Amino acid sequence: MKIRLGDNEIGLARYLGLWSMVVVAFAVQGYLHDAYHGFTWSPFDYLRWSMVQWYTWAALAPLVFRLAARHPIRPPLRLRALGTHIPASLGVSGLAVLVGAFVSSVFEPGTFGNQVWQFASKHVAIGLLAYWALVAIQQALHYRAETARRELEASRLATELAQSRLQVLKTQLQPHFLFNTLHAIVTLLDEDTVSAEDMLLRLSELLRAFLEDYDGQEITLRRELALLDLYLGIQRTRFKDRLTTQVYVEPELLDAAVPSLILQPIVENAIRHGIGQHVGSDHVEIEARREGDVLCLEVRNRNSTLEAGGSAAAGHGIGLSNTRLRLRELYGESASLRLDMTWPKGVSCRVRVPWRLLDDESDDPEFSPEVHPA
Repeated sequence: MKIRLGDNEIGLARYLGLWSMVVVAFAVQGYLHDAYHGFTWSPFDYLRWSMVQWYTWAALAPLVFRLAARHPIRPPLRLRALGTHIPASLGVSGLAVLVGAFVSSVFEPGTFGNQVWQFASKHVAIGLLAYWALVAIQQALHYRAETARRELEASRLATELAQSRLQVLKTQLQPHFLFNTLHAIVTLLDEDTVSAEDMLLRLSELLRAFLEDYDGQEITLRRELALLDLYLGIQRTRFKDRLTTQVYVEPELLDAAVPSLILQPIVENAIRHGIGQHVGSDHVEIEARREGDVLCLEVRNRNSTLEAGGSAAAGHGIGLSNTRLRLRELYGESASLRLDMTWPKGVSCRVRVPWRLLDDESDDPEFSPEVHPA
């Protein structure tokens, strides 16, 4: 059973336990006060008097909490709230005197009027203090609950803002890839209709995967490689025997969590700035490995260069910029992306993200790309 105290609820046993502590504390205080002056009553008398006084307030406290919740005293100080609580404090304290006097008249000698006088002379002041103390407790509980609510709301808004930023970055990547692929298909239509049709089929399959299975910010490495395999099939069709690819990954890494669409823009960047701008053939390698609590993803190509003395990401497009921003939004300083030259020629893009396993509920066989152990 619970008791409603303003905006909060408390179990009956706990509520009575708290008031019992008040009863005992004031009983001991009364006994020690009289002992100091050299005359005491029976300890049970002090306990009985304290029980009559404070259990009466225990019965009236829910009313006080209800008034405090309905008429809160908030800064700046409003006379209207004080105008409600000042007469209410006098009324409730008076009611406590009457109830206490009535109960006490059953156990104590003398008339009800005599008990009213005794309670009024001894307990009105402390009753007023009790009223305002209960009001203060209700105010404190209200402000604590309000603070917690605002913190929760601020956290929710911050999460929604981060999700919105990530969604914007992700939706920027898809049209970017789509336009580049459609441009390649248009280029092939007059030269190789069969290859153009094959690219269209692969593109439709990739877009279907995006639409049906691509809702979260993180997916397993297995699914990421499956989506990447569809994209690489399109590029191999486009560049024919000029482009070869290889994926190196240990099987136990396939259930690792990675940001969705993390590899496609990096591989696209490697192809565009490698074979897309230089004559000859190119070989693109994708490798995944675990280093302690970090998952390392690396994309290498053998026919690309970085501008000497420039930024590592200079001239490498919206794909890497958005990927770097997504990593920052998802993992903060725990993730990184960097570009390095490889010898004798080529560029390596290295991504490091926190190691974490992710449950993969899909049993679709298309999510089983052919990989080679690292």
